Amino acid sequence: MPRLNVGEKMPNFVFDTGFKQGLSVDTDFVGKKTVLWVLRYIGCTVCRYDCKLIADRYDEFTAKGAQVYVLMQSDPQHIKDDLERTNATLPFEIICDPEMKIYEALEIKPAESMEALLGGQMEKLKAKGAAAKEAGFSHGDYEGNEQQLPAMFILDEEGKATYVRYAENIVDLPTVDEVLELL
Repeated sequence: MPRLNVGEKMPNFVFDTGFKQGLSVDTDFVGKKTVLWVLRYIGCTVCRYDCKLIADRYDEFTAKGAQVYVLMQSDPQHIKDDLERTNATLPFEIICDPEMKIYEALEIKPAESMEALLGGQMEKLKAKGAAAKEAGFSHGDYEGNEQQLPAMFILDEEGKATYVRYAENIVDLPTVDEVLELL
């Protein structure tokens, strides 16, 4: 399948989260606007911080009639362990894709190198890392492909993409404020 484009329907894939099994795009995305935030893995400091930023403002997403799912390379046990270790609860589900089947199906490629993953954005990444550290996050277990690039898809109630972003580096996604404006 080629990369998803605006106006195209998200392919139906079946997925598990850290706490639920056998969910699918057709049963769980359709009927609500859905933001699919594609990150790397739960042990990644800035990815975990992104989850906190989304969780802190989740009511604003629901006020706009949207739900959020986060896709990670993490396996369900890593998700459970991390949330238990940090006493965190999230108002959204993290889709677990340790075999990276969804990443591959949506053609969310890894960067060609760690330098490409940074994309000349080291200062921006350092600032985000400092904010994550200040919020109490530190790096956890490594999972999946360390050079995995993020992506974002906003889908309408029918599962069609209204916004698509395949990131060019690790910090090349809209902020929570910008995503809320897109809704």
